[in-house]
Amino acid sequence: MPAVRKRLEQVVGNAIGSHERNCTGYLNPVGPAVDGSAGTGYVATMKLSVGKVPVEDLDEGTSRIVSYDRCEKNDAYIGQINMVTASSFCGVDGALWGYDLVRVPEDRLRKRLRLVDLDTLPGPDVAADCRVPVYEVAPLLDATERLFGRVEATAGGTDRSRLRLPPAPGAHVVCANKDASVRGPAYVWSIIAIAIAEDPDVDASLFIEDCDVVKGGDLGPKELHTRLWWHLSSVAKSIMYCGQNQGVRYREIFAGCRYLRVGAKEWGCALACAPYVLLAGKAVPPKKTAKDLLDLDLERWEELLGWKPLPPHPFDPDVGGIGIGLPRRPDAGEADEGAEDDESAAPGIAPVDR
Repeated sequence: MPAVRKRLEQVVGNAIGSHERNCTGYLNPVGPAVDGSAGTGYVATMKLSVGKVPVEDLDEGTSRIVSYDRCEKNDAYIGQINMVTASSFCGVDGALWGYDLVRVPEDRLRKRLRLVDLDTLPGPDVAADCRVPVYEVAPLLDATERLFGRVEATAGGTDRSRLRLPPAPGAHVVCANKDASVRGPAYVWSIIAIAIAEDPDVDASLFIEDCDVVKGGDLGPKELHTRLWWHLSSVAKSIMYCGQNQGVRYREIFAGCRYLRVGAKEWGCALACAPYVLLAGKAVPPKKTAKDLLDLDLERWEELLGWKPLPPHPFDPDVGGIGIGLPRRPDAGEADEGAEDDESAAPGIAPVDR
């Protein structure tokens, strides 16, 4: 058996927690786990979210709290957890959801991001053999959402019917994370990326999270979009330089950016987060073992669990991004991707050398 496969079987076989319908945090006590899991492995997931709240009745402190809570609730649901901040690696005791197990199908996993030429970016030079392809992170974000499910605001309150196997309420969940928040008028944005180690039996894959705000209401979405292309390109370069600095070789990078327009009477927050979890027992389909998750793709996994696909997100004119698979405007034509996710919105950007 190839070494990587053997390691992943050990990781996933020991990454099942004690809750049947909830994931738990890595290092949580396992108790009577499924399939004899010892809790020594973990599954890394990826989440990139924005949220905002009206501030008329809130002070700055509570505005920060409630807008951060919105971020945890939006997209892949990680609400009601005790987030424990960690550094940013998925190592030899870990596996990446959507990539190593319950995989995104190959025909959807790799869509190239067109980034700024590395040689035009500030900072140290990156050797030719350390330059790796960069792909959209959208499929991995979607994979996490399909694991945890989501909670959506409705006219009558909150719809929790699309929750799946979220982290247990009150669980202590180790997360690589960063956030930024601001009172409008402003934009708030977050970037997440992961570099996949060439030899995962020896080296760790690297997460990068980057968040910030752009204050003022005069900046147009096109100019903001161009700025964020440069930020995203700099993140990709920083990863390649980290690999060069550490003597670690990476196979590929998945990256993306999400931003939010925040009004004058609103407080906005952006969150980049990689929760490290033990899977819910129900994540293993009937008549399967944890190791079988390495051979399933997302659609087959959902089918075995009897789940219908989650419906697409509604379009939100205040949310934009790069490489995250945003829904199109309702009036967009087939050939119109919209300014929110349009590579042509950043003139003068050349592909990264490979």
